[in-house]
Amino acid sequence: MADEVDVVVIGLGPGGEEAAGRLAEAGLSVVGVESRLVGGECPYYACVPTKMMVRAAGLIAEAGRVPGMAGEASVRPDWGPVAARIRDEATDAWDDKVAADRLTGRGVRLARGQGRITGPREVTVEGRVFQARRGIVLNTGTSPTAPPVDGLAGTPYWTNREAVQAAEAPGSLLVLGGGVVGVEMAQVFSRFDSRVTVVEAADRLLVNEEPESSALLREVFEREGIGVRTGVNVTRVAHDGTEFTVHLGDEALAADRLLVATGRRPNLGGLGLGAVGLDESARRISVDGHMRAAAGVWAIGDITGMGAFTHVSMYQAAVAVRDILGQEGSPAAYRAVPRVTFTDPEIASVGLTEAQARDQNLPVRTAVAPIPESTRGWIHKAGNDGFVKLVEDIEWGTLVGATAAGPSGGEVLGLLAVAVHTETPTAALREMIYAYPTFHRAVESALADLAAQARGE
Repeated sequence: MADEVDVVVIGLGPGGEEAAGRLAEAGLSVVGVESRLVGGECPYYACVPTKMMVRAAGLIAEAGRVPGMAGEASVRPDWGPVAARIRDEATDAWDDKVAADRLTGRGVRLARGQGRITGPREVTVEGRVFQARRGIVLNTGTSPTAPPVDGLAGTPYWTNREAVQAAEAPGSLLVLGGGVVGVEMAQVFSRFDSRVTVVEAADRLLVNEEPESSALLREVFEREGIGVRTGVNVTRVAHDGTEFTVHLGDEALAADRLLVATGRRPNLGGLGLGAVGLDESARRISVDGHMRAAAGVWAIGDITGMGAFTHVSMYQAAVAVRDILGQEGSPAAYRAVPRVTFTDPEIASVGLTEAQARDQNLPVRTAVAPIPESTRGWIHKAGNDGFVKLVEDIEWGTLVGATAAGPSGGEVLGLLAVAVHTETPTAALREMIYAYPTFHRAVESALADLAAQARGE
């Protein structure tokens, strides 16, 4: 017989865990279903451990900036403390007991195994059937995927999951993919003395960001000794038991390790979407502003295609919870989704890029203020690469997008995210007082440039 509950949450990544916990705390009977680790990709293989890696690599870089600024310094990179911190502090050796106990402590029943929708408001987990009176929340996330390159399958290549579990930094590393994961990992391992080359099929790194961001990162990478190959296609991969060889047409690159960071696929296979009238072959689940995907079904997180970010999943979880509980609240809005690539310099953006705005036929003008030319950039001197770029809708006089590339770019972005989200007039932003001397004063310089353009100067 079916076990009757109020809500079944399939997939306990950050959004799913939060939705399940909040619904249980509201007095509902909730079952959370997870086939892997409670907490999802973020705490075990992505956000948390990778930022520990970035932090460690950043310390090495800062030590290298001491000469000429504060005396002399030398540093010997050692991956051991990084691996230990990831294992012991971040992941408990990839054991989710703490997360599982946290979830059940909020009143959620945990069902281990693969969840499948077997009927309207019905989920089956390893033979156990749950009937959900209010409905089902889907939060199954994504998994790393590899391109169909000849010879790649069956080789011991890394994805982000293997990279964060590395016991030591490889002598050499080839990175396939110049997106967020690829560039972050490339710089981290390079700073731990790995010889690194990034291979990207597109004509630039971070192809979804501003061209200025791509150019800046390439310049920094090449200065640091990271090889960058863009606009090239991998035709074949070989592994001889010791070394990888990646063929780029007539050219071949060799390395001890190969990191494949070319994309992710949504975990929708075998979920039983057809049982509730959804397309089982779809690349994402379409939802309305309240995260409803079908009658009695809500979807949140990466599978909705609205941004593969933990903060988007958590935001969507709050929207779905309100709807399930019948509470008032605004529908989901995505005009000001922030995103940060944690390289050095950080590449932080919100809203639309200039190209995306023009593709939507928005009348825009842009301004770029270089960080090194700002007072704080001049003071900072070493490691001061970066800029602030603003994308203004001329008709409305508001920002529709912005990029803060540079030291603490992700923190500077907060101001710009508020401006885009609230549609604050750029005239009002120009009237603000900006603390001196801070990195975010470059925003003031870019705003002044926009005003000058408006005056025809």
